[in-house]
Amino acid sequence: MVQFQARLDASFAALADATRRGVLVQLESADASITELAEKFHMTLTGMKKHVRVLERAGLVVTEKVGRVRTCKLGLRGLEEEASWIEQRRQVWAARFEELDKVVEALKRKEKADGRKKR
Repeated sequence: MVQFQARLDASFAALADATRRGVLVQLESADASITELAEKFHMTLTGMKKHVRVLERAGLVVTEKVGRVRTCKLGLRGLEEEASWIEQRRQVWAARFEELDKVVEALKRKEKADGRKKR
């Protein structure tokens, strides 16, 4: 459980930033060097390296250094565990909202019935 939780924490931390989400979208179409990514996102190499490091720790990106060029590509693992976690939370909330809808409908029926009795 702790390892699973740590992986979720790392993934959601990585996905919390718009630039990192953009990097993932960029890498969906083609691998890219850190230099190319930095240029695309109008940032310094140091800044992009930090973003890539966060994505690497989450397992969402892997890098390979050949000579002086570090190339980034999507990691081998997808977001299935994260999607599953979100889906479980969605189901819990959906059930709660269904129950709330039932209570609201019951109150509306009662209010309507009480209104008729007063006339």
